[in-house]
Amino acid sequence: MKQSIKRTRSLLSRLALSAGVVLAAAAGAKAQSDATNFPNRVIRVIVPFAAGGGNDIFARLVGAKVSEMTGQQLIIENRPAAGGRVAAEYVANQPGDGYTLFVGASGVMSIASAVFPKLPYHPTKNFIPLTMIADFPLILVTPPNLPLKSVADLVDYAKKNPDKSNYASTSPAFILATELLKLKTGMPATNFPVKSSAEMVQCVNQGNCLLALSDPPPAVPQIQDNRVKALAVTGKSRSPELPNVPSMAELGFPEVNTRLWSGFFAPASTPPAIAKKLEQIISDAVKDAGVSSKLRAMAANPGGISSEEFRKIIDADIEAYIQVVKAANLKFE
Repeated sequence: MKQSIKRTRSLLSRLALSAGVVLAAAAGAKAQSDATNFPNRVIRVIVPFAAGGGNDIFARLVGAKVSEMTGQQLIIENRPAAGGRVAAEYVANQPGDGYTLFVGASGVMSIASAVFPKLPYHPTKNFIPLTMIADFPLILVTPPNLPLKSVADLVDYAKKNPDKSNYASTSPAFILATELLKLKTGMPATNFPVKSSAEMVQCVNQGNCLLALSDPPPAVPQIQDNRVKALAVTGKSRSPELPNVPSMAELGFPEVNTRLWSGFFAPASTPPAIAKKLEQIISDAVKDAGVSSKLRAMAANPGGISSEEFRKIIDADIEAYIQVVKAANLKFE
């Protein structure tokens, strides 16, 4: 009797193991089939800022190329709120099927992780970083009608007119960069929040803001049309697209070296095969000669790096920004 029970248990165990192997093989075959046929319908791309800003411009530029390459439409959906954090949380909780993607910027991903202790998502734990679109310096812009020819002039003007000294920002990235500038120059300035970097530049253009440290896409065209004045770019060197604009390092402020990025992300639950396919498609789109040349024309350095490289950059950024927040004694809620 005991031998019979043992044989029955052994048989059931083998059957269960075989069933598990069959199910795993079937799941693997389905995942591979899904990846092979991917994409076969519209892909939503969530941009956490208003239309016309740098991330929106990047998303539409790369998205158009991805649509051309895959034959599937990419719909850009703008969801501006709370510096992009609401949109990021939304995408993190979407099904990981590859059909809802996120264009995340430094501010809403690595910087937010450094400044908000209760952030409900993490850029490399709740997301798969697919590839970077571009990285870029920030451009310090001021109204063209003010007699400001240098950063020194701006600092002097702000000190003499503190009631007129405000800066536009759309996320912690721009707040952090501007507060660092204030820290290193002694310039007074009050934050004036807006919904996109396009609105940041517009605020300066219209004379409602004294300054903004803007990402290049919305700023460069207005600089070229003399609608705003560029006084400096962050970092060690000048931008090839703005050769007459000095770097912060040249002006004696090497610590004001903020360099931001924008990239594509997928929910962490996305199957590896689909994530890998998305990484390859989007990376190829970014590296396309036409796309790359348009990114460079906006004073941005084209990305297209691997998912793993992108992940390492984000994790390193978080640690670096934590140190900046501590040094500047900044508080965010």
